[in-house]
Amino acid sequence: MEPSRSTSTEHMAEVIPHPSARRDAPEPADVDSLEGRVALVTGAGSPDGIGFAVAKRLAAVGAEVVLVSTTKRIHERAEEIGGTGFVVDLTIEAEVAGLADAIEEQIGEVDVLVNNAGLASKTAPAVLRPVAQLTYPEWNVEVERNLATTFLVSRAFVQGMAERGWGRVVNVAATAGVVNGVPAEAAYAAAKAGVTGLTRALSMELVADGVTVNAVAPGLIRTGSSTVPELQRGLDMPIGRPGTADEAASAIAYLCSPSAGYVTGQVLIVDGGAGVRA
Repeated sequence: MEPSRSTSTEHMAEVIPHPSARRDAPEPADVDSLEGRVALVTGAGSPDGIGFAVAKRLAAVGAEVVLVSTTKRIHERAEEIGGTGFVVDLTIEAEVAGLADAIEEQIGEVDVLVNNAGLASKTAPAVLRPVAQLTYPEWNVEVERNLATTFLVSRAFVQGMAERGWGRVVNVAATAGVVNGVPAEAAYAAAKAGVTGLTRALSMELVADGVTVNAVAPGLIRTGSSTVPELQRGLDMPIGRPGTADEAASAIAYLCSPSAGYVTGQVLIVDGGAGVRA
Protein backbone atom coordinates (compact mmCIF):
# COMPACT_ATOMS: atom_id res chain seq x y z
CA MET A 1 0.00 0.00 0.00
CA GLU A 2 1.46 3.31 -1.06
CA PRO A 3 1.77 6.07 1.53
CA SER A 4 -0.75 8.81 1.09
CA ARG A 5 0.46 12.20 -0.20
CA SER A 6 -0.70 15.24 1.66
CA THR A 7 -2.10 18.05 -0.42
CA SER A 8 -2.31 20.45 2.49
CA THR A 9 -0.55 23.81 2.11
CA GLU A 10 -0.81 24.62 5.79
CA HIS A 11 2.93 24.30 6.43
CA MET A 12 4.23 25.43 3.05
CA ALA A 13 6.27 28.64 2.95
CA GLU A 14 4.76 31.44 0.91
CA VAL A 15 6.74 32.12 -2.25
CA ILE A 16 6.83 35.83 -3.00
CA PRO A 17 7.91 36.63 -6.56
CA HIS A 18 10.58 39.23 -7.16
CA PRO A 19 8.98 42.59 -8.06
CA SER A 20 10.45 42.42 -11.55
CA ALA A 21 8.70 39.11 -12.15
CA ARG A 22 5.32 40.77 -11.60
CA ARG A 23 5.77 43.13 -14.51
CA ASP A 24 4.23 42.24 -17.80
CA ALA A 25 6.85 40.51 -19.93
CA PRO A 26 7.63 42.49 -23.08
CA GLU A 27 6.41 41.11 -26.34
CA PRO A 28 9.21 39.41 -28.32
CA ALA A 29 8.88 42.01 -31.07
CA ASP A 30 9.64 44.78 -28.56
CA VAL A 31 12.66 43.21 -26.87
CA ASP A 32 15.15 44.22 -29.53
CA SER A 33 13.51 47.39 -30.74
CA LEU A 34 15.90 50.27 -31.44
CA GLU A 35 13.09 52.79 -31.62
CA GLY A 36 14.42 56.20 -30.63
CA ARG A 37 18.04 55.14 -31.15
CA VAL A 38 20.43 56.56 -33.75
CA ALA A 39 22.62 54.00 -35.52
CA LEU A 40 25.68 54.84 -37.61
CA VAL A 41 26.86 52.31 -40.18
CA THR A 42 30.07 53.02 -42.09
CA GLY A 43 31.03 51.44 -45.39
CA ALA A 44 27.40 51.13 -46.46
CA GLY A 45 27.53 52.37 -50.06
CA SER A 46 27.34 49.07 -51.91
CA PRO A 47 23.76 47.87 -52.49
CA ASP A 48 24.80 44.24 -51.94
CA GLY A 49 27.45 44.69 -49.26
CA ILE A 50 27.49 43.86 -45.57
CA GLY A 51 27.18 47.50 -44.49
CA PHE A 52 23.92 48.15 -46.29
CA ALA A 53 22.53 44.78 -45.18
CA VAL A 54 23.19 45.85 -41.59
CA ALA A 55 21.60 49.26 -42.19
CA LYS A 56 18.43 47.64 -43.49
CA ARG A 57 18.18 45.36 -40.47
CA LEU A 58 18.67 48.20 -38.00
CA ALA A 59 16.11 50.36 -39.79
CA ALA A 60 13.65 47.46 -39.65
CA VAL A 61 13.80 47.44 -35.83
CA GLY A 62 13.19 51.16 -35.55
CA ALA A 63 16.61 52.80 -35.54
CA GLU A 64 17.23 56.15 -37.19
CA VAL A 65 20.05 55.04 -39.47
CA VAL A 66 22.97 57.15 -40.67
CA LEU A 67 25.01 55.67 -43.51
CA VAL A 68 28.52 56.64 -44.57
CA SER A 69 30.67 55.87 -47.57
CA THR A 70 33.27 57.58 -49.72
CA THR A 71 30.98 58.05 -52.74
CA LYS A 72 27.70 59.83 -53.49
CA ARG A 73 25.90 56.54 -54.02
CA ILE A 74 25.39 56.53 -50.26
CA HIS A 75 22.48 58.91 -50.76
CA GLU A 76 20.69 56.27 -52.85
CA ARG A 77 21.15 53.71 -50.08
CA ALA A 78 19.92 56.17 -47.47
CA GLU A 79 16.82 56.98 -49.48
CA GLU A 80 15.97 53.29 -49.79
CA ILE A 81 15.63 52.89 -46.02
CA GLY A 82 14.59 56.40 -45.02
CA GLY A 83 17.96 57.17 -43.46
CA THR A 84 20.57 59.89 -43.87
CA GLY A 85 23.74 59.55 -45.93
CA PHE A 86 27.11 61.28 -45.60
CA VAL A 87 30.08 61.17 -47.96
CA VAL A 88 33.20 61.07 -45.77
CA ASP A 89 36.80 59.88 -45.99
CA LEU A 90 37.12 58.21 -42.61
CA THR A 91 40.91 57.98 -42.84
CA ILE A 92 41.05 61.76 -42.36
CA GLU A 93 40.73 62.80 -38.72
CA ALA A 94 39.18 66.19 -39.46
CA GLU A 95 36.46 64.65 -41.65
CA VAL A 96 35.51 62.20 -38.90
CA ALA A 97 35.21 65.09 -36.45
CA GLY A 98 33.05 66.97 -38.94
CA LEU A 99 30.84 63.91 -39.38
CA ALA A 100 30.31 63.66 -35.62
CA ASP A 101 29.30 67.31 -35.43
CA ALA A 102 26.94 67.03 -38.40
CA ILE A 103 25.16 63.95 -37.03
CA GLU A 104 24.68 65.54 -33.62
CA GLU A 105 23.32 68.77 -35.11
CA GLN A 106 21.08 67.21 -37.76
CA ILE A 107 19.95 63.91 -36.24
CA GLY A 108 21.03 63.36 -32.64
CA GLU A 109 23.47 61.43 -30.49
CA VAL A 110 24.73 58.12 -31.88
CA ASP A 111 23.75 55.10 -29.77
CA VAL A 112 24.80 52.27 -32.09
CA LEU A 113 27.98 52.22 -34.16
CA VAL A 114 28.90 49.64 -36.78
CA ASN A 115 32.44 50.09 -38.05
CA ASN A 116 32.23 48.35 -41.41
CA ALA A 117 34.36 50.72 -43.49
CA GLY A 118 37.61 49.32 -44.78
CA LEU A 119 36.64 46.23 -46.73
CA ALA A 120 37.94 46.12 -50.28
CA SER A 121 35.69 47.21 -53.13
CA LYS A 122 35.83 47.45 -56.89
CA THR A 123 36.98 51.05 -56.64
CA ALA A 124 39.45 50.32 -53.83
CA PRO A 125 40.72 46.76 -54.29
CA ALA A 126 42.74 44.98 -51.65
CA VAL A 127 46.51 45.12 -51.80
CA LEU A 128 47.57 41.57 -52.70
CA ARG A 129 51.33 41.26 -52.50
CA PRO A 130 53.79 39.09 -50.54
CA VAL A 131 55.48 40.87 -47.65
CA ALA A 132 58.86 40.83 -49.43
CA GLN A 133 57.30 42.84 -52.28
CA LEU A 134 54.91 44.98 -50.25
CA THR A 135 55.73 48.68 -50.20
CA TYR A 136 55.35 50.75 -47.06
CA PRO A 137 52.68 52.99 -48.65
CA GLU A 138 50.70 49.87 -49.62
CA TRP A 139 50.97 48.58 -46.06
CA ASN A 140 49.72 51.92 -44.76
CA VAL A 141 46.74 51.91 -47.13
CA GLU A 142 45.39 48.70 -45.60
CA VAL A 143 46.11 49.73 -42.02
CA GLU A 144 44.54 53.16 -42.47
CA ARG A 145 41.33 52.01 -44.13
CA ASN A 146 40.77 48.99 -41.88
CA LEU A 147 42.23 49.83 -38.47
CA ALA A 148 42.64 53.61 -38.37
CA THR A 149 39.07 54.22 -39.51
CA THR A 150 37.75 51.97 -36.74
CA PHE A 151 39.82 53.85 -34.17
CA LEU A 152 38.91 57.34 -35.40
CA VAL A 153 35.17 56.70 -35.67
CA SER A 154 34.99 54.86 -32.34
CA ARG A 155 36.86 57.65 -30.58
CA ALA A 156 34.42 60.21 -31.96
CA PHE A 157 31.32 58.54 -30.50
CA VAL A 158 32.05 56.25 -27.54
CA GLN A 159 32.44 59.01 -24.97
CA GLY A 160 28.92 60.22 -25.63
CA MET A 161 27.58 56.68 -25.30
CA ALA A 162 29.37 56.27 -21.98
CA GLU A 163 28.02 59.55 -20.64
CA ARG A 164 24.45 58.52 -21.52
CA GLY A 165 24.95 55.04 -20.04
CA TRP A 166 24.04 52.96 -23.12
CA GLY A 167 25.67 52.05 -26.41
CA ARG A 168 26.61 49.35 -28.86
CA VAL A 169 29.79 49.22 -30.93
CA VAL A 170 30.32 46.43 -33.45
CA ASN A 171 33.53 46.31 -35.46
CA VAL A 172 33.72 44.26 -38.63
CA ALA A 173 36.96 42.28 -38.60
CA ALA A 174 37.69 39.24 -40.77
CA THR A 175 38.79 35.65 -40.39
CA ALA A 176 42.05 36.62 -42.12
CA GLY A 177 44.49 37.43 -39.36
CA VAL A 178 42.09 36.31 -36.64
CA VAL A 179 41.41 32.68 -37.57
CA ASN A 180 43.70 31.96 -40.49
CA GLY A 181 46.43 33.34 -42.69
CA VAL A 182 46.14 34.01 -46.41
CA PRO A 183 49.22 34.44 -48.63
CA ALA A 184 49.72 37.95 -50.03
CA GLU A 185 47.23 39.48 -47.56
CA ALA A 186 49.58 40.29 -44.66
CA ALA A 187 48.68 43.98 -44.46
CA TYR A 188 44.95 43.33 -44.50
CA ALA A 189 45.26 40.46 -42.02
CA ALA A 190 47.40 42.52 -39.64
CA ALA A 191 44.92 45.40 -39.76
CA LYS A 192 41.93 43.17 -39.09
CA ALA A 193 43.75 41.42 -36.25
CA GLY A 194 44.36 44.90 -34.89
CA VAL A 195 40.63 45.57 -35.04
CA THR A 196 40.01 42.62 -32.71
CA GLY A 197 42.66 43.88 -30.30
CA LEU A 198 41.09 47.34 -30.31
CA THR A 199 37.67 45.76 -29.76
CA ARG A 200 38.77 43.89 -26.65
CA ALA A 201 40.66 46.81 -25.12
CA LEU A 202 37.81 49.26 -25.76
CA SER A 203 35.25 46.83 -24.34
CA MET A 204 37.07 46.87 -21.00
CA GLU A 205 37.33 50.66 -21.02
CA LEU A 206 33.55 50.96 -21.41
CA VAL A 207 32.31 47.86 -19.58
CA ALA A 208 31.06 49.83 -16.54
CA ASP A 209 29.27 52.43 -18.66
CA GLY A 210 26.55 50.35 -20.28
CA VAL A 211 28.40 50.22 -23.60
CA THR A 212 29.25 46.91 -25.23
CA VAL A 213 32.00 46.52 -27.83
CA ASN A 214 32.22 43.41 -29.99
CA ALA A 215 33.52 42.30 -33.37
CA VAL A 216 32.18 40.09 -36.11
CA ALA A 217 34.73 38.30 -38.29
CA PRO A 218 33.16 37.20 -41.57
CA GLY A 219 34.77 34.55 -43.69
CA LEU A 220 34.16 34.31 -47.40
CA ILE A 221 31.03 36.40 -48.05
CA ARG A 222 29.50 36.88 -51.48
CA THR A 223 29.21 40.60 -52.29
CA GLY A 224 29.43 42.75 -55.39
CA SER A 225 33.19 42.99 -54.98
CA SER A 226 33.75 39.22 -54.79
CA THR A 227 36.10 37.84 -57.42
CA VAL A 228 35.53 34.62 -59.34
CA PRO A 229 38.38 32.81 -57.50
CA GLU A 230 36.88 33.88 -54.17
CA LEU A 231 33.47 32.54 -55.11
CA GLN A 232 35.04 29.29 -56.27
CA ARG A 233 36.81 28.96 -52.91
CA GLY A 234 33.45 29.47 -51.29
CA LEU A 235 32.26 26.20 -52.77
CA ASP A 236 34.96 24.47 -50.74
CA MET A 237 33.60 25.75 -47.42
CA PRO A 238 32.33 23.06 -45.04
CA ILE A 239 28.83 24.42 -45.55
CA GLY A 240 29.30 24.17 -49.32
CA ARG A 241 28.93 27.81 -50.38
CA PRO A 242 30.04 31.37 -49.61
CA GLY A 243 28.09 33.26 -46.98
CA THR A 244 25.69 36.06 -47.81
CA ALA A 245 25.86 39.68 -46.74
CA ASP A 246 22.60 39.27 -44.85
CA GLU A 247 23.96 36.32 -42.89
CA ALA A 248 26.87 38.45 -41.71
CA ALA A 249 24.50 41.34 -41.06
CA SER A 250 22.25 39.22 -38.87
CA ALA A 251 25.15 38.50 -36.51
CA ILE A 252 26.09 42.17 -36.40
CA ALA A 253 22.49 43.25 -35.80
CA TYR A 254 22.20 40.90 -32.83
CA LEU A 255 25.23 42.48 -31.17
CA CYS A 256 23.62 45.89 -31.74
CA SER A 257 20.46 44.84 -29.94
CA PRO A 258 19.36 45.40 -26.34
CA SER A 259 19.36 41.62 -25.88
CA ALA A 260 23.14 41.54 -26.32
CA GLY A 261 23.76 43.58 -23.19
CA TYR A 262 25.77 40.83 -21.48
CA VAL A 263 28.03 40.18 -24.47
CA THR A 264 31.13 42.34 -24.75
CA GLY A 265 34.74 41.98 -25.83
CA GLN A 266 33.86 39.04 -28.07
CA VAL A 267 34.70 38.13 -31.66
CA LEU A 268 31.92 36.25 -33.45
CA ILE A 269 33.18 34.16 -36.35
CA VAL A 270 30.79 33.88 -39.32
CA ASP A 271 32.59 31.59 -41.75
CA GLY A 272 30.43 28.53 -42.46
CA GLY A 273 32.58 26.33 -40.25
CA ALA A 274 35.85 26.94 -42.13
CA GLY A 275 37.73 27.92 -39.00
CA VAL A 276 37.09 24.63 -37.21
CA ARG A 277 37.59 22.27 -40.10
CA ALA A 278 40.45 19.84 -39.50
